[in-house]
Amino acid sequence: MSKYKPYIDPSRRISRTARMRNRCIALFVFVLLCVGIGSCLSGNSNEEIPLVSEKVHQASQDTKQEDNAANHDSVSAEQAQAMEAEEESDMAAVSTPTPVESLGTAAPTGKNQDKDYIQKQKDPYLAEKIDNLLKAYRPPHAMVLVVDAKTNEILAWGERKDSVNQSKPDYLIRSTFPAASLAKTITIAAAMESNRYSLNTPIPMIGRAHRLYKNQLKVPEKYKGPTLALQDAYAMSANPPLAIIGMNVGAGKLKAAARNLGYNMNFAAKLPNRSTYAPPDTGFGLAEASCGFTDATTISPLLAAAQVRSILMKKPLEIPWSSNLEGFAPKKPLALEVGKFSENTYYGLRQAMIRSVTNGTARKNISTKHMARKNYDALTIGGKTGSLDGPDPYGRYDWFMGFAQSKENPNKAIIVVVMQIYDPQGIRPQPTTQVTAMVMNYWAHQYVTNKGSGK
Repeated sequence: MSKYKPYIDPSRRISRTARMRNRCIALFVFVLLCVGIGSCLSGNSNEEIPLVSEKVHQASQDTKQEDNAANHDSVSAEQAQAMEAEEESDMAAVSTPTPVESLGTAAPTGKNQDKDYIQKQKDPYLAEKIDNLLKAYRPPHAMVLVVDAKTNEILAWGERKDSVNQSKPDYLIRSTFPAASLAKTITIAAAMESNRYSLNTPIPMIGRAHRLYKNQLKVPEKYKGPTLALQDAYAMSANPPLAIIGMNVGAGKLKAAARNLGYNMNFAAKLPNRSTYAPPDTGFGLAEASCGFTDATTISPLLAAAQVRSILMKKPLEIPWSSNLEGFAPKKPLALEVGKFSENTYYGLRQAMIRSVTNGTARKNISTKHMARKNYDALTIGGKTGSLDGPDPYGRYDWFMGFAQSKENPNKAIIVVVMQIYDPQGIRPQPTTQVTAMVMNYWAHQYVTNKGSGK
């Protein structure tokens, strides 16, 4: 007998598809025989037949999937490019998550099923989009707010409390939420107002970026270690550099900047509630407040939106309004007795926010990963992320406040604030920056890149 295997003509080999089909048939026959034997023994053949059909169906699905995979491998480079371009232009692929109902999870019952609160919003289509996102990603607590940057009118909102979508935005004006790293905006505003810092001023970076210990604040006289530019320290949300800046600037300038951003103010009809910023004059507490590493600094989603709009429009702070949110927002535009930053400070804050998206903590998700390329390229996007544990409600607070502005027509712009709260020991919902990207993507498709839109 020859030790060599006989030659088999490749053209006569059975194809992968045929082999898989034969395996399915064999599996079907085997399962059918097993069921038949079991039926004879137990006399309950009628109860087993559905199991056979399920297994056969699954086997056929596996075959189809392998066939599709084989076909995909044979696609030409030109066809692949065409498919990729089509994928990028397909809004449903990036902006319409599967609702909870279609995932097999029962929808909440009760008043929250009433859709009137969606239809009454300024942009009901955007409100419906937000509502679907909250149902799909199911954060235990969340607030999503979208404001027209030009008019300062609330376009849409969505709220989720105790894992149920809400028909009233209670969280909109509440200020029990820790500001976390959103408070870093105060620090760089105070730094630029002092005229001692610019966006590119190098700041010592000692130790880990997202920790804060006393030894990270002790900068040697002739320090030669690593540094971060001020805008990069803000974009990467690095605690030690911002703490050092705050201690150098001083509590007085920090409080003045915080006042211009609406902290420690009593608003008319408590819309929103008073947000707190009270750094001590010296010591480690001043460092903590400067980088937001404390739950003593609090903010409401409505005030966060007002801050971003003030920075984008280079105007004194104004609280967003709505004609149909009585008890949760002012009914009309209302000027506040609050100071204004210098033009240089507004410019620096805006650029630092843009840096957060292009090179910082928001870069991963606010990108073409979750936005159609044509929409992403048509927008200037900036913002600030923040994350910290808080007590009311208890959980990890995950923030984003920012803006999306049309490059072609800067008058088209929105402010987006997203806050999610979840159990740090439990299942984390989709990242807040991902939810933000999907909201911006939908808005851009409707009003910026879609030339047939009415706006």
